[in-house]
Amino acid sequence: MNHLRQQGLSLVARNYRTPGRGGGEIDLIVRDSDATLVFVEVRSRQRDDFGGAGASISATKRRCIVYAAKHFLRRYCTPPACRFDVVLLQEERLIWLKAAFEE
Repeated sequence: MNHLRQQGLSLVARNYRTPGRGGGEIDLIVRDSDATLVFVEVRSRQRDDFGGAGASISATKRRCIVYAAKHFLRRYCTPPACRFDVVLLQEERLIWLKAAFEE
């Protein structure tokens, strides 16, 4: 989160989960300096085997993140602009992928 803060993003929620079983979970929800709401998935892997951290975000995982984001956005009368970012922590490197996937 420190890296995102240094880039001008502010924390809205951490580990947001939808109620009930079978829902989704979002690691971080932050607001960018242009008021965009950013849903962030954080993945960590020690090695690059099997595609590394990025490859561990399956289509099913993306659907769960989108489901949770839609649930979170219900609180707004007019939903703000939003995007889905991924932060990869891999082999002591941090890689921030903005707009990594779409709904």
